[in-house]
Amino acid sequence: MEIKIIKEEEKERLDKYLANKNENLSRTMIKKLIDENQILVNNKQTKTSYLVQENDIITINIPQPKEANIEPQNIPLNIIYEDNDLIVVNKPKGMVVHPAVGNLDGTLVNAVMAHCKGKLSGIGGELRPGIVHRLDKDTSRTFNNS
Repeated sequence: MEIKIIKEEEKERLDKYLANKNENLSRTMIKKLIDENQILVNNKQTKTSYLVQENDIITINIPQPKEANIEPQNIPLNIIYEDNDLIVVNKPKGMVVHPAVGNLDGTLVNAVMAHCKGKLSGIGGELRPGIVHRLDKDTSRTFNNS
């Protein structure tokens, strides 16, 4: 995709300009694409802070999503709530959420993938399970209804 900057658009940061221009690209994703030379200005590498100028040509190449190699694992889950769109899980303390170096399996992602049987959305430019969380490995939460 190519975009030509007009006079009224100049002097805005490249990352902010592109995020405002395309709702499907977050500033984080734009930064990643710039760092990987997938976004060029006038066929040259640039920085996220570059201020766009009239007649600049911005070239954006969005690579095809890569499939993550994460295997479902039958790990017991403490499910608090579940419907067709959402699952709320009480994650035990010590369980890693996403597979990463040093924790390639036995994660919450592996468990949820097995439970949901391939019905998770993809996120982050990779075809990987769409688990939204604000937890680290050592976080757990117990709720008291009283």
